[in-house]
Amino acid sequence: MSLHPFDEAVALQPTDQPGRWRGHTHAEWANMVGPFGGMTAAVLLRAVELQPERIGEPVALTVNFAAPVADGPFDIVAQAVRTNRTNQHWLIELWQDGAVKTNATAVFGIRRGTWSDTEQAMPIVPKPEDVAESGLPDTIVWARNYEMRYIKGGVPGLAARPEPSSVTTLWARDRGGRTLDFPSVTAMSDIFYPRVFLRQGAMSPAGTISLTTYFHADAQNLAAVGGDYILASARANRFSRGYFDQSAELWSATGDLLVTTHQMVYFKA
Repeated sequence: MSLHPFDEAVALQPTDQPGRWRGHTHAEWANMVGPFGGMTAAVLLRAVELQPERIGEPVALTVNFAAPVADGPFDIVAQAVRTNRTNQHWLIELWQDGAVKTNATAVFGIRRGTWSDTEQAMPIVPKPEDVAESGLPDTIVWARNYEMRYIKGGVPGLAARPEPSSVTTLWARDRGGRTLDFPSVTAMSDIFYPRVFLRQGAMSPAGTISLTTYFHADAQNLAAVGGDYILASARANRFSRGYFDQSAELWSATGDLLVTTHQMVYFKA
């Protein structure tokens, strides 16, 4: 039985050095330059999940995209720098051709039963079946792995005009029906095209340089989502001097806030 393309892409093999894993880029997760950033983040998280001394589940992950990752093999080095009673802090590096291409920090933790509340409200939107399927251009290879149904802020077309708002909201799910887990929800946290495209009404050079994902769901919450749709919504806060930030949320169809994300993006519009 063949693996799902996502599982092929996050597969890592141990090396003879403790904490060091060998991976390989996957053609089905290619982006315009190198692999999809969400997949790079997912494989970095996976490297920590595989560490024998790892405790708990992901709480936060920050990935800094220092340089493009070339097609081919790479190594990931993960080091626990501090282990406390209920949380653990990690440094992670992706090495290729003798240089660090991506570095990250991660916090894993043991979740406890406490008082809980969600202040953020899930957007009121039509059901997925009431929204036509759309998506990113076919030239964006990694996007073919997802079914996307844009409710607001779809990809600008050739006749698009600048928009006053950067908000994009869409239903999305894995096209192969893969059950959601921490690596896959990490990848989906980067499913949005650059906000500057929407504001300017045209595509222009842009790319994420730092992506932080905060995990509010535990493994049981994610498994309950299965292969169902998630609602993804993103907005920018400010465009200034070649950079803009983006804040986003991913919700289950039943209204659970799964992750929130923040990223910084460079642009040349």
